[in-house]
Amino acid sequence: MKAPFLQQKSHKRKTLIFGILLLSLGTVLQLFAADDSGYFSVTGPCNLEFPKDHGSHSGYRTEWWYYTGNVDSENGNRFGFQLTFFRSQLSPAGASRHWPKPASQWRTQHIYLAHAAISDLAGGRHLHAEESSRGALGLAGVALNETRITTVHLKNWYAKIGPENQHLKAATDRFAFDLELIPTKKPILHGEAGYSRKGRASESASCYYSFTRLKTRGSLTLNGKTFAVEGLSWMDHEFSTAPLEPGIVGWDWFSLILSDRTELMVYVLRQKDGTINPASSGTFVDPDGNSRHLTKEEFRVLVLDSWKSPNSEALYPVRWRLSVFPLSMELSIVSNLADQELQTTESTGVTYWEGSVSITGTANDHRIEGQGYVELTGYAKAFDAPM
Repeated sequence: MKAPFLQQKSHKRKTLIFGILLLSLGTVLQLFAADDSGYFSVTGPCNLEFPKDHGSHSGYRTEWWYYTGNVDSENGNRFGFQLTFFRSQLSPAGASRHWPKPASQWRTQHIYLAHAAISDLAGGRHLHAEESSRGALGLAGVALNETRITTVHLKNWYAKIGPENQHLKAATDRFAFDLELIPTKKPILHGEAGYSRKGRASESASCYYSFTRLKTRGSLTLNGKTFAVEGLSWMDHEFSTAPLEPGIVGWDWFSLILSDRTELMVYVLRQKDGTINPASSGTFVDPDGNSRHLTKEEFRVLVLDSWKSPNSEALYPVRWRLSVFPLSMELSIVSNLADQELQTTESTGVTYWEGSVSITGTANDHRIEGQGYVELTGYAKAFDAPM
């Protein structure tokens, strides 16, 4: 359950979007809004096949590839990292037939956006950067080559997804990372064969899968100093057209990698009245890579402490208790750094919290611990508020 993006009312109905139209590349950004007519909808099992479905799914309005992880350096410094690529389709698949001829080389149906971040836990600081581009002239896009490697790129940032490993690279003026990720388990399909509900209507859904445990090693550079690092990462890939219904103000998403070689994903869809949407759900992955779908009734998330951002003044949870009843699991989850907020004024325009967390607790009366990431959206501004 990923992707903080913008919401705006159209003349037909509220739609969930994050697309940004670059009217003049590198200068003027304009929010793009439209209804969902003509786009593909997710209404049932996704029947995902790999490596094909690591790639782009043109025809769906929104798509995102999300990487988060926790790594340690040789001298014991701890870091969290995030790298996210978003694709936003500006018009339905058949619209290009009506473009004037000859078409400009800048003309495209797709806008790409990306976020990268480092949580320097020893230094107590969180750094992030963002990029935006049209999917034209080789500046951004998604491609599958003859060696079955899918490359998602935006300028000089990229994620390469191959049969045996994955490679991430991002560089900014304040930080950079170059990481190799090796999956230890097969891709996990969430919901019903990848069909992940986000509301009551059948089309309020996404196709969603994850690599839940990726051995990670490489280099991380911070303020000119480079560290050799290794640890564990998580990858999400999701695509949809209308993932959220009106009345949902945001979500809390947890990706947890545990010491007993299990993993847990849970998302909580928060509603205006303070209740939890029935579509909230999760996935548990056992040591052998077998997954179990979790319904809203099978888990509970309690907020134990909060932190107020001095920048956005949003009040974010930073400590939780997560109970998974059928697994006899009780977890205490604590943010490794309070301020892990991203304000993305130059890309998606969304303010959200995406942060490294530590986990302790029990499962079937056995002690466990772990590391993970939590994403919190809709705290700075509700997603269904008028623009």
